[in-house]
Amino acid sequence: MFIQMIKGAFARQRGKFLALAITAGLGAAIAAAMLNTMFDIGDKVNKELKAYGANIVVRPKFASILSDMYNEEESANSEYLREIDALKIKTIFWAHNIVDLAPFLFADEEINGETFRLAGTWFNKESELPTGESVVTGVIGLKSWWHIEGEWPKDDAPNEAMIGSEAAKRLNLGAGDEIEIKGRKFTITAAFLAGGEEDDYIFMPLASAQAIAGKEGLISQVDLSALTTPENDLARKAAQDPSNLSLDEWETWYCTAYISSIAYQIEEALPNARAKAVLQISQSEGAILNKIQLLMLLLTALTLACSALGISSLVTTYVMEKTAEIGLLKAIGALDTQIILLVLTQVMIAAFAGAFIGYLAGLKLAAFIGRAVFDATVEPNVLAIPIVALLVFATTIIGSAPAMKILCATRPAEALHG
Repeated sequence: MFIQMIKGAFARQRGKFLALAITAGLGAAIAAAMLNTMFDIGDKVNKELKAYGANIVVRPKFASILSDMYNEEESANSEYLREIDALKIKTIFWAHNIVDLAPFLFADEEINGETFRLAGTWFNKESELPTGESVVTGVIGLKSWWHIEGEWPKDDAPNEAMIGSEAAKRLNLGAGDEIEIKGRKFTITAAFLAGGEEDDYIFMPLASAQAIAGKEGLISQVDLSALTTPENDLARKAAQDPSNLSLDEWETWYCTAYISSIAYQIEEALPNARAKAVLQISQSEGAILNKIQLLMLLLTALTLACSALGISSLVTTYVMEKTAEIGLLKAIGALDTQIILLVLTQVMIAAFAGAFIGYLAGLKLAAFIGRAVFDATVEPNVLAIPIVALLVFATTIIGSAPAMKILCATRPAEALHG
């Protein structure tokens, strides 16, 4: 009898239930698109942000302390790390979160009567880790926003160099010209605009700078870009002093990709170094990620609110049109709960049928957002399925509440006699 009544309702009110399914489906589509994008896009947004610079700088411990305490860069520059230790950074627990890194050796040299800063580095160097894994690292990936006129120098070309825009103006040099530094001639392969102090530098392969400075095998610092989790109270507490954490807090912090935990693990791998987070960059990244996720959650909430209003209007209209039938059911002894169950079952079937189609459409929409906004694919997340189902259920119940109130207030005599 119950099933027959549901079948009859769908047969007689086909248009109304179709409208209800479309309303619920639209809400489910937006919720599915936003949730799948939010779950999957965090890392992608993080990677996009990482294209704008290093967020951790690793320097010799003593040099870093001097620089922090007295801002004495000259004294700090007398301390060095070993070049072979740079790749140890790619062996820590969060190695896969380290997008790119580049070691630097800085040296001041006189050219044509003026002092210029030389920066030896890896441009796009392929190296083998102790684990046997091969990695490619260097400033080409780390400084991808630089505007280059010419071509990057090659790591295995000891006589190639590139010059910053300000240094190029001072020396009146450009791509294709030659420059002599300490009796060695270099071909300028490119001039670049970085928008910072690097515009006054001359970059060359690390081995060449080490030979000029007489610092073979040594580096001044390592810049790296890491995918990190936005800071929270635990991360801020740990950043002050990890020893203040309880055992549970310490395990949670250590196993989460906070910038402070990554820096801590780098210092474990390089005991003579200090890994310092570039807080302005990491905090901005966290703030941007949080705002993007908040925007998606707000869009989802607003869409579901609109969906609930639409469902409320449709179900209320349906109940009012069925007043006589509801009165009759009450007259023959049906309880309010039984009639509510009957109506809600019909509404839920229509809502979830629409939500199923809406969810599939939401996956397409998430893929479109991924390609159009982030130039990346968005993989469906199974966690989104129960969340969307729960949201559709809650939206339908909330939207149906006013109609159920009208249903309970219906009196059999008034409904049957008009």
